[in-house]
Amino acid sequence: VQLQASGGGLVQPGDSLKLSCAASGRTYTINYMGWFRQAPGKEREFVGYIALSGGSKTYADFVKGRFTISRDLTKPTVYLHMNSLKPEDTAIYYCAAASRKSAWIYWGQGTQVTVSS
Repeated sequence: VQLQASGGGLVQPGDSLKLSCAASGRTYTINYMGWFRQAPGKEREFVGYIALSGGSKTYADFVKGRFTISRDLTKPTVYLHMNSLKPEDTAIYYCAAASRKSAWIYWGQGTQVTVSS
């Protein structure tokens, strides 16, 4: 399975941004797709994930309603909709995929999100 993340960029505090992650290859083997991020000098942290079948979602506490994940099963592709962005959201955002819940074995290349005025 290959994952291609896109949509990052430079935005101002309070702006919104949508990241995309398209899966290809043996996509029938994956059941979950999720997002992680890694800020400079910090460890990678979990953002959220979605079940491709059924669409149930789980988010990290810090998301607090600002971020939502959606999916398009035609590719499949998942999206991370980020609202009310803050400077502390600056990070490289990675998408990941798993066959079993939280067993992330496939990773995308990451897309940079910078929130700055």
